[in-house]
Amino acid sequence: MSMNSGRPVHLQVRFLSVVVLGGMVGVAAREGLILATPETEVPWVIFGINVVGAFILGFLLDALARTGPDTGVRRMVRLGCGTGILGGFTTYSALATDTARLTSEGSAWGVGYAVLSLVVGLVAALVGMRVATSIRPGRGDVEVEA
Repeated sequence: MSMNSGRPVHLQVRFLSVVVLGGMVGVAAREGLILATPETEVPWVIFGINVVGAFILGFLLDALARTGPDTGVRRMVRLGCGTGILGGFTTYSALATDTARLTSEGSAWGVGYAVLSLVVGLVAALVGMRVATSIRPGRGDVEVEA
């Protein structure tokens, strides 16, 4: 009997492993971009990372939902790439920290940076979903389980 039998997905070693490994890849990619980019008053690299991540996540989840139920390889791809890589790549905590820093420093970008990040991130996710739909229309009624 497998040690994962009957356990919820979030407690199964194979799923946890793919999320952890994906997260390591995503964090490494984000850190590489941050280190390779000159520091500016407004952290545009974090903004770009979050927007690109939102677009890819919207695309990925919509594309996966259109190919069938959230099982087998689709579930592994969703967890490894979506939760793992993109979860590690994007960073809500840096957005919050940078917003607090900009606000406390009296920067005109304080609240604007947060609002812009959230609005553009949402639009990017919706555009990603639209692109996935245009590539593979149909099956839009399939839901991706957590």
